[in-house]
Amino acid sequence: METLRSESPLRVLRSSINKNVLVKVKEGSSYTGQLIFADNTMNLVMINAEEVSDEDLKPVAKYGTILIRGSQILYVVIDYRK
Repeated sequence: METLRSESPLRVLRSSINKNVLVKVKEGSSYTGQLIFADNTMNLVMINAEEVSDEDLKPVAKYGTILIRGSQILYVVIDYRK
């Protein structure tokens, strides 16, 4: 029987640099953009970032470059396509 090794979330996140992601934060907002940096505490830097509505994921505001604190992240969707 083959043993499956699960990758650490940080390793998966770092392998997703330059990919489009969707990030949901604890206060309820969601952001899409291109991930360009992730550190050891899962702080993320995204470019071409937009805040999107929860209902239909339509853009609410455009921000350009943003930093999201790792402690505020609920989940990250990697290879997100609009």
